[in-house]
Amino acid sequence: MSSSSAAPTAKPPIRDALVAAAFRLFLERGYEQTTVDDIVALAGVGRRSFFRYFPSKEDVVFPDHERCLADMTAFLATGGPEHEPVRRVCDAARLVLRMYAENPTFSVQRYRLTRQVPGLRAYELSVVWRYERALAEYLRGRFAGRPDGTLRADVIAAAVVAAHNNALRSWLRSDGEGDADAAVDQALGHVQRTFGRPTAETWAAPVRTAPEPAGGQPAEPDDVVVLVTRRDAPLWRVVQELETALGRT
Repeated sequence: MSSSSAAPTAKPPIRDALVAAAFRLFLERGYEQTTVDDIVALAGVGRRSFFRYFPSKEDVVFPDHERCLADMTAFLATGGPEHEPVRRVCDAARLVLRMYAENPTFSVQRYRLTRQVPGLRAYELSVVWRYERALAEYLRGRFAGRPDGTLRADVIAAAVVAAHNNALRSWLRSDGEGDADAAVDQALGHVQRTFGRPTAETWAAPVRTAPEPAGGQPAEPDDVVVLVTRRDAPLWRVVQELETALGRT
């Protein structure tokens, strides 16, 4: 007689069990027709357990946003002056995409549900606003001292959120098919090109040169040419700009 037996399936954590039960009932009965009592009964826990994890029925629809918002805030807080600010907030937005992409099936189900329930749509917008505020607060700190710092921070934060969500929702509408990372990268790349500092450009500052002295004598040492260039500009480009500034081309 064999003594072997299948190992018992581990029960999911209470929080995960509540989310799974809620979405099962939402899909079967509809969101409005499902109560918290229905959810805890299916999950096999009490009401107190539900409210330990979720303040309301709406919160069970967005179970990961608090964690993601905390991760985003921490990521931005670790940014230093060496980080280009627009790129930094774009990278922070990618944390939201990563959260959605961890479970495409769940993310698509939630997207469909929020489209059907106006109250959830309003709740989702409040969550999006919190992400936008986190980005804007970081940018305000980076742009402090500029006359347009607050305005610039708010506009860029709104642009990042709009670009990210445009690509994300297109991916969700396609039932999670396709390359979400590529779509979001393309959208955020547009924001970086519009508002961020160039990464491989060379500029020549306005050059003031004294008239060449009579007799073709070289200029005095005080007559200097100022060239401002990106450190990662190709050498040939630097030389070309320098020769142009010196009038050799």
